[in-house]
Amino acid sequence: MNGTRDVRPVPTVLIVDDTPQNITLMSGLLKDHYRTRIATSGERALQAAAMSPLPDLILLDIMMPGMDGYEVCLRLKANPLLKNIPVIFLTAKTATEDEQKGFNCGAVDYISKPVSPPIVLARVKNHLSLKAATDFLKDQNAYLEAEVAKRTSEVQMIKKVTITAMASLAEARDNETGNHIHRTQHYVKLLAEKLHDHPRFANFLTTETIDLLFESAPLHDIGKIGIPDAILLKPGKLTPEEFEIMKTHTTLGRDAIAKAEQQMAAPSTFLRFAREIAHYHQEKWDGSGYPEGLAGEDIPVSARLMALADVYDALISRRVYKPAYPHDEAVDIIRQGSGKHFDPDMVDAFLAIHTSFHQIAERFADNEEESKLVSR
Repeated sequence: MNGTRDVRPVPTVLIVDDTPQNITLMSGLLKDHYRTRIATSGERALQAAAMSPLPDLILLDIMMPGMDGYEVCLRLKANPLLKNIPVIFLTAKTATEDEQKGFNCGAVDYISKPVSPPIVLARVKNHLSLKAATDFLKDQNAYLEAEVAKRTSEVQMIKKVTITAMASLAEARDNETGNHIHRTQHYVKLLAEKLHDHPRFANFLTTETIDLLFESAPLHDIGKIGIPDAILLKPGKLTPEEFEIMKTHTTLGRDAIAKAEQQMAAPSTFLRFAREIAHYHQEKWDGSGYPEGLAGEDIPVSARLMALADVYDALISRRVYKPAYPHDEAVDIIRQGSGKHFDPDMVDAFLAIHTSFHQIAERFADNEEESKLVSR
């Protein structure tokens, strides 16, 4: 049975010395074990070190005309491409302070001339083995980091698909469409980004929070799954008794998400935002909303954003019980709701960017006919 062939590349050693005899000595010593590269000055050493493939180790003389070995080593260590190449000083400078200076420059070893060939070979071998192990660990870490990033991306994608599927179940039972989900989450993100630098919201609406709000917004009507069809799909006006049942979609959504939170080993900000939005998106700034009649700042920011986004989309969308309002009329209704239905600062932000809301509505229009209505 044949043994496994070692296909690892032969290490390359860069020898830097301005004395031809020393170059010949070291090249002869290493040639049977490694590939060698030669440089006879500090400037040429830096050029040779940057050549591909990069050397695996550098044997560096100190006393050279022009740029000495210390300076070469410092420049190597300052270069991100070359800083991890181990440097062994090979020099006639034997004073302790010279050796200390060499290590301070970043060298891994210091060998005094005249050299002992077995010692040089042993130290070169040891440092190359150490570098090989370090490179292996670095490659493994890079691989693991890539795998973690890949798995994280997969988990995020699964989460998004699951959220969309859950939200679509609720929308499928209603007279709304799946694009309502996409429109409202983009409205929420757009409005939150506009308020990002507002003094009242800057501390809360960080980039991370805005991303989480975007992801959680589709679950705002998840509670509609629990509303009977006779009420949810009724084309006419609901009776007071029916409306009370309809209003429970907010608490049904809250309870469903709260149960999911209980299964988590640690608190989830994403689920907290989803719960807030589902529970409170029908609250109004003046306290006349439901389910709890919260007012003003008592309504979570996430729910206030969703309230405006949801109403705008309901206004511009045709339903079995109402026609679609043109964009300009929807904007006027939102304006009139400032300080009543909606947070005044959020209305001001909406009015500044309402054309972008219009663009989102056109982009995610349910069909060509609706697109024409939105564009009016």
